[in-house]
Parts: sequence; structure tokens; C-alpha cells
Amino acid sequence: MEGRSSPSGIGGTEIRILPYPILVADDALGHVAELAQEFAPAHRFAVITDSNVGPLYGRRALAGFPAGTAELFVIPAGESHKTRETWAGLTDDLLSRGFGRDTTVIALGGGVVGDLAAFVAATFMRGIPVVQVPTTLLAMVDASVGGKTGVDTPAGKNLVGAFHPPSVVVVDPQAIATLSLRHLRAGFAEAIKYGAIADSDYFDTVTRELPVLLASGGGRVSDSFSRLVVRSIEIKADVVLRDERERGLRKVLNFGHTIGHAIEALSGYEFAHGEAVAIGMALESDLAERSGIAEAGTADRIRHSLGVAGLPANRPVGISGDRIVEAMRADKKARGGEVEYALPSRIGAMAGSSSGWAVAVADDIVREVLQ
Repeated sequence: MEGRSSPSGIGGTEIRILPYPILVADDALGHVAELAQEFAPAHRFAVITDSNVGPLYGRRALAGFPAGTAELFVIPAGESHKTRETWAGLTDDLLSRGFGRDTTVIALGGGVVGDLAAFVAATFMRGIPVVQVPTTLLAMVDASVGGKTGVDTPAGKNLVGAFHPPSVVVVDPQAIATLSLRHLRAGFAEAIKYGAIADSDYFDTVTRELPVLLASGGGRVSDSFSRLVVRSIEIKADVVLRDERERGLRKVLNFGHTIGHAIEALSGYEFAHGEAVAIGMALESDLAERSGIAEAGTADRIRHSLGVAGLPANRPVGISGDRIVEAMRADKKARGGEVEYALPSRIGAMAGSSSGWAVAVADDIVREVLQ
């Protein structure tokens, strides 16, 4: 990591691992306009947000743009609206308001907005710049970094999308203060994942500090929170740098997501993404131990950390194992009819090598774990 003041002088930490900068700074939301104009200059700016974030930060994000150059587009909040229909509606709105190739999209919100707005940018006029401005913990540490965009379909999550890296990612940790406790917990699922896949010391640090971090909601976000955000971003950015298109190493980032995505979709998105990933990590670490891939105790340590975070760790009673197995076959991570899993060998390390970072596991073992 290279930590120094940003080129625009907003302070904080600049992470320069990927080709685009990731800026983490308190009150960065007040500098969206100048950062967008610096890193993705355009004639017009389309700020896409949702009905939760818009009233909180929409006006603040628009402030600083020259008069008439930036407009706000608000979509309904929630994963159920991350669809091709919403994508089409936004695209039509951009066209009807006269936006053209000389446009930059600004994705202001959580993971749903980040995925959807970036997919609009990837496809509008065959591709225009996007600036990611995540406002949830999960989006800060995961969804806004890496260039994946997409929408959900009835067959599963993110099955239609494109790789479209942002021009800059602008992270304001103080936005975490407005999150509900449920969404704060959901964001910690991804932080736990990064420790589990790449850094055992970080895993222990997150687990140890969770009670204090969860109890600190409502006020100004602490430096500990900011350090957690920065370290999670560093881990993801390092993996993405080595495998941008997920042909190998980047598959380790899918730990918890194969089972998690199936549960999320089958629940009708009743589970938040982080909650579903938490269940997925618990079950997939069990799968790793039963398959002889992970050292004994790995699953217990992950379940303990999830428990400290107040996250679920068991298959939902109303969703059968057979339904989960069937849903996973439609996932984009399946290959040749076989479901592949990113599995830990221990806390801080994943199973695999340059020849492959995802493991196919027999359905009978998977069903045992899902009982």
C-alpha cells in the first residue's frame, strides 16, 4: 500500500495497488465533485443512488459540480431492484435527459447501487467512466473494488454483467455511522472473509475488535474502523491485481459465496448479502474440513467470529439442502456441470495453486453439510 495525501489534498489514505486509486478519507463525501472531475472529467455527471441513500447524501454529492452539469437518478432500494428492468429504466432516463458519451456515472450507495450503476456505465454508449462512492461497510470493503458489475436474474445473482473498472473509488468511513446494526453486521462478514482467506492476524484482529466496533454506532466512526476498511481493501486489491478477470486466484474471493448466493436468491433476498455469505462461509468451511482440505478447527474459528459479529451460520430451516444444491448448479461459478467452491486450508490461507483455486466437491458430501 502507498499511503499519502490524495492528489486533491483531502487527506486520508490513498491505496495505489490497482491501476485506479482508492481514496479512504473522513468526509470524502464532501469532495465527490472535485474528485470525479479530477479522475473522470466529463461534460455531464449522472449520480445514481437509491431511495435510502439519496435523502442522506444525494445533495452533498451534487454540491461542487458546475451548475447544470450533474443530475441525480434515484432507484428503489434493495436487492430485488437490481434487475435488467431497472438497468433499462436508468439507461432510458439517461437518453431522455440528453446524456451522451461525454458522461461520467457516479455510483453513490451500497453494493446494489454500485453493481447496477457500474453496469449502466459499462453498457451506455458502449462504455463510459464510473466513479464508485460506497456508503455501506460491505460496499466499502468489497463491492466497490474490483470492477465487477451486474444485475440479478430469476436464475440467480449477477448472471448478467461485465468487468468495468472504476476511474476512482471514494470511500468515506463516516458514512458507516448512518448504517443500521443489521447492515453493519453484514459488512463485517466480508471483513471476516478477508482475514480467513489471506491474513490470520487480521482475522484475529477483526474478531477481537468486533464487540467495540459494533457498539460504536451512531457517533463519529473511529480510526479502528478506518483501519479495518483500509486493510480489507488492500487484501482484495492485491488479489484483483493478480487476476482481474477471475481466471484463477481471484476465485478465492468467492469463499462463502457459492452456497451464500444460492441461499440469498432462494430466500427472495430476505437475507442481506453479508448474512448469506456468513452462512456460506460457515457451511463451506465445514465442507473443507469434511473433504480433508482444511485443518481441524478452521470451521469452529470461523463460526466463532461470525457469532461475535451476530451473523447467522446455519442453513435456513425453510430452504432445503436439495434446493440449495440445485440453485448452485445455475451459478456462474459452476464448470462442466460441477459446482466449484473456494475453500480454506486454514485461517489465512486458501486451498489451491496456480493450477486451480476452486474445488469441485461431490454432491453427497455437500448434502451432508447442508443437513
